[in-house]
Amino acid sequence: MDVVCARCAGVDVSKQDAKVCVRIQGRGSKATATRVSTWSSMMPEIVRLREELVAEQVELVVMESTSDYWRPFFYVLSEALPVMLVRATDVKGMPGRKTDVSDAEWLADLAAHGLVRASFVPPEPLRQLRDLTRARVGLFQERTREVQRLEKELEDACIKLSSVVSDLQGVSARLMLQALVGDELDPKAMAELARGRMRPKVDQLTQALQGRFNDHHGFMVAFRLARIDQTTADIDRLDQRIDALMEREGFTVARDLLVSVHGIGKHGAEELLAEIGPDMSVFPTAQALASWVGVAPGSHESAGRKHPVAARPGNRYAKRALGIAAKSAARMRNSFLAARFKRVCARRGYGKALVAIQHSMIVAIWHMLSTGEYYHDLGGDYYNRRNPHHAIRRKIRDLEAAGYRVEAAPRADPPQEAGLPSTS
Repeated sequence: MDVVCARCAGVDVSKQDAKVCVRIQGRGSKATATRVSTWSSMMPEIVRLREELVAEQVELVVMESTSDYWRPFFYVLSEALPVMLVRATDVKGMPGRKTDVSDAEWLADLAAHGLVRASFVPPEPLRQLRDLTRARVGLFQERTREVQRLEKELEDACIKLSSVVSDLQGVSARLMLQALVGDELDPKAMAELARGRMRPKVDQLTQALQGRFNDHHGFMVAFRLARIDQTTADIDRLDQRIDALMEREGFTVARDLLVSVHGIGKHGAEELLAEIGPDMSVFPTAQALASWVGVAPGSHESAGRKHPVAARPGNRYAKRALGIAAKSAARMRNSFLAARFKRVCARRGYGKALVAIQHSMIVAIWHMLSTGEYYHDLGGDYYNRRNPHHAIRRKIRDLEAAGYRVEAAPRADPPQEAGLPSTS
């Protein structure tokens, strides 16, 4: 194989240290030289490693993305050298011969022959935004768990409030829970605290609030409510920090573009931007971005036959945000994404239809961030307008399957002349 990098280095990173293999390609009768050394993961040692690699005139450094241990080496070395971060699954060596030294040598060999593919490492502002949005997602999940624990405490006290109200954190439910904690014993009085649309359910609430609530339950419910309030306050702090970062780095325009897509809200747009970034030059095509996120179908062809495979794993944080947005878009009326979801779901099932919606959304996002144009929905009747004859045949087939005999013929007069509203 051709050598594309004459002087390169492979770095096998661990928590305590790193094995570094410097490979210098030989010329003519001079053999290729490799030298493996061990370096501590402490900051002063990494700085010394950088100076030595610069002195060796290393043209490329390749390292695996091992947990978070690659970060100090990548950040320090990339200040003076071209550094490529690669996935461990893409650079696996021969089984049965794995050591830290052999891994470093194998990385250097792959780098020398151009057989490595760089992972996307976002710039510093995006890394900060990732930290904030991922921390916020964790708090959202923790708050949901606390609400579930609160429901368990109420069930232990025979309080069936969650059977009547849909949200234990709603205004009415919160007033009743605070009354319970405040030693209110009259279920009717607590039910009268209902507000808005909960007023017609006063009788059901009165029955649901009758239980065996004691001091222990009061302490546990108060504890859970305090935990929920603290988590909500922490989420608000992160929201303020994210808004300030978005404003400072100029990400608000890209966020507004993403919010225009059906199903994507403010939080979802911020989470997607934190993962993919606003610069689409990193991904050469929309399909490359879809594959990186993990919403593109895999490929498995053998002996001329293509076998169905699941979507490849990708960025789980971006996929999570897309999944939430896709579920929301699938429920919207008169939208292209909802029409596409129904079309695919009827043939392939719910799961594959949801992935198809995510794929459509990420492709649209790539084009929007590349051109700066807002989302333009094709409409819920897009497929009928694209192929009206096919839609007519499908409707006739459905009626015939239901036992009707249908004869289709064009109308002599348009709907406007007959005094009927237009169907276009």
